[in-house]
Amino acid sequence: MSKQISDDIKQFSHKICQKHKVIIRYMETDKDHIHYMIEAEPMMSVSKIVNLIKSYTTYYIWKKYPNYLQKKFWREQTFWTDGYFSCSVGNVSEEMLRKYIENQG
Repeated sequence: MSKQISDDIKQFSHKICQKHKVIIRYMETDKDHIHYMIEAEPMMSVSKIVNLIKSYTTYYIWKKYPNYLQKKFWREQTFWTDGYFSCSVGNVSEEMLRKYIENQG
């Protein structure tokens, strides 16, 4: 089941990012988190992107897997934690970052 949910999160992430002109360069899920390398216009804040992805994926994952998720979460419509970590790419090459993201999970 977790592989299906992981694949759906990736698909839903791509859909919402396309809609808002955010490019997902690389993405990989782990057992309890996800890594993205994204590209966005400077007017689109990181917090806005995170909010879009979290709210969109939560809605559709609960819609698709309600029975499974009710066993895992004590409250409906909970999926992601409130926080997130973000950083910009500086002294690390894009290739190194891509390899790091791909080796998650």
